[in-house]
Amino acid sequence: MAELDPHIHQPTRLRILMLLSGVDLADFTFLVNTLGLTKGNLSSHMSRLEEAGYVEVTKSFDGKIPNTAYSLTRNGRSSLEKYWRAIDDIRHGAE
Repeated sequence: MAELDPHIHQPTRLRILMLLSGVDLADFTFLVNTLGLTKGNLSSHMSRLEEAGYVEVTKSFDGKIPNTAYSLTRNGRSSLEKYWRAIDDIRHGAE
């Protein structure tokens, strides 16, 4: 049976990766509001995803206001695809 990536299988991180898979870039505020997470919770999950090499962090300024944005890396996209294949294998094995 296929192994499920624990970095992705955690429900909140799966939601984050699914959201990032549909956009080029998403800023911190957008993610907090869309996912309904606290800033600390989102920050913690993003740190884990960055450490795994699944997301890239871009820090910039909008005037004097700092902005943090995230994008899915090539490795993150590939790992998410492998995750869904593993889920499909599990589903089909259960039939």
